[in-house]
Amino acid sequence: MAKQFTLGKKERLKSRKQIEQLFSEGKSFAVNPLRVYYLLAPPNYDLPPPKILQPFVIQFAVGVSSKNFKRAVDRNRIKRLTREAYRLQKNILQERLKEKNLSMNLFFIFTGKELPEYKFMYGKVGVALQKLLKEIVQPAKK
Repeated sequence: MAKQFTLGKKERLKSRKQIEQLFSEGKSFAVNPLRVYYLLAPPNYDLPPPKILQPFVIQFAVGVSSKNFKRAVDRNRIKRLTREAYRLQKNILQERLKEKNLSMNLFFIFTGKELPEYKFMYGKVGVALQKLLKEIVQPAKK
C-alpha cells in the first residue's frame, strides 16, 4: 500500500483542553527557530474509532507569534510552510508510534524573526522529528 502524505482534520490538534494539557504536562525542546512541545500517551480508546481504517496517532498544530510578525499574511505563510514540511516527513514518526502503541500531541511554535524559505523549514522540521524519534526509542529520565 502506498504511503499517505495527508494532514486531515482528525490529525489537527484543536481541542483547547488537549492544548492546555500539552503545555502544562508535556515536554519541550528547541530546534532554532522552532520550539517543539510534545506529550506522549497511550491511545485514547474511549473515543469512537475514526471512520477511516488507519488510526491517527499524532495530533499536530502550529503557532506563530503576532509579536514577531504583525501581518497575518506572514503568520499564515509560516504556518503553511511548517504544516507542509511536517506533512511530508511525519510517516516515520507515525509508524514508530504505532509500533509502540502510543499517541502524541505535538505543537510547533515558530520563534524566528524573519520569514523562512521552504527548504529551511523542511530541514528544521526534519531535525525536530528526528529528535522526537530518539525520544520515543529512549525516553529521557527525570
